Amino acid sequence: MHTDLADAHTDYTSPHTRPVPRGCTETDAAWRHYLRNDTPGGWLLADNAMTQTLTSGRTIHLMHTTVALDAIRASRQLHASSGCLLAALYCAPLTATPAGLRPHNLGAYLLKTKPHTRALVIEITPTGPAPAKGLDYLRLGRLHLRTYLEHRTLLTGPEDAQLQARALQQIRATAPFLDTLLANATGRRTQPEKFVDQLATAVRSLPFLGYLYFEVLSEYLMLHSTSPQTKTYADLGEMNNHLYKRLAFTAVDGMDKLFDLSRFHPDHRRLYELIASIEPALASQAAQYTRDRLSHLFTSLALDPAEDATTYTFREQDFDGLARTAPSLLGQTLFRQMRTLARYPQLYLAFEQAKALQAWNYWNSEQIAAPFNGFLPKGEIGVNPAYPSASCAVWTADTCERGLLHPVDQLDVTFMPRLADLSMTAMRRDDTGKAAGHPTTTPAG
Repeated sequence: MHTDLADAHTDYTSPHTRPVPRGCTETDAAWRHYLRNDTPGGWLLADNAMTQTLTSGRTIHLMHTTVALDAIRASRQLHASSGCLLAALYCAPLTATPAGLRPHNLGAYLLKTKPHTRALVIEITPTGPAPAKGLDYLRLGRLHLRTYLEHRTLLTGPEDAQLQARALQQIRATAPFLDTLLANATGRRTQPEKFVDQLATAVRSLPFLGYLYFEVLSEYLMLHSTSPQTKTYADLGEMNNHLYKRLAFTAVDGMDKLFDLSRFHPDHRRLYELIASIEPALASQAAQYTRDRLSHLFTSLALDPAEDATTYTFREQDFDGLARTAPSLLGQTLFRQMRTLARYPQLYLAFEQAKALQAWNYWNSEQIAAPFNGFLPKGEIGVNPAYPSASCAVWTADTCERGLLHPVDQLDVTFMPRLADLSMTAMRRDDTGKAAGHPTTTPAG
């Protein structure tokens, strides 16, 4: 029943080897071993402060920032949102100390860069330990596809035809590079700098590649960094979130206003400059790491494991063929293309609430009260608003001169198993009325 969601969750404390398409030169297990054992920060994948708290069964303290405190007080409700946590209220961890609640470095960053928001402290008392399963949003393609197929009758005929045609057009337009990704994953290597340039061009046609590109570089920086700041956070059991924040905001103008990774597409020269400005020692290998890691990750995500990556081609595939052989890629493409529909604000809850119900059922079956972003356990964590077996309390909070949070007023609020309206979420629409995660124009086929 929960196959799609079970596959989309990763637990670094209890390795599960996913199958990869035939012909891949590396396995998921080999990559996991490398990341965990052969990188300076790899030990944090399984042994970080956040997952230690979740698996201990202790009280969980989280920080949520909001610009809608008055509305929360008036409605006495807190809603989840979509995004990387799919159906949870986005938060960052807090650690209880004798002097106050210390925010995770992600939370401290949010407090510093969002001065007009109010911080809330959320205390969750679970009934016991939970598995350290994090939701990897890059693996939600099958869920996106299945939800579309089950609910496509909510679309008009022209909307449905447009959605399918544009998704197919994007994949066909990018097919030569997608085949290059398969070639690299099966041992036929492209020169690294050339590969990155091809990737930068391809992102403009297929936005999902921008998400993969960014997450691969975030992984590269966070696990390979040896800076004093990174070591300081590691001593606290935390990954250094400042690394990928600097990467995103330096690479893309306006990313701080609308975090849209479809706009993340540096070529190899710009990539070198970006990494050198963050941690110079890592710049020289960034292109090669991107080639190797992204090629494997894409192949393992995009193709059904029954396919042979050495012979498969994306050229001239039709919609039904992609649904069988590359369901995850098709689902991710449909999901992002749907945001360009004129009726997306009306359709948003219909499609995303359907996914949320499945997520809440899965989390409840696994006793997960606080799901986290599991591509990397970097501190993005949320509240499962539908979990019946944990008690929650919410306070407004003040921040002292030491950066610690102190609960002030307890709020009379209830977590609601309902997604917030699109306009209140990080998926908010830009100045043109479009939502994040799409190219400015639809590429010619």
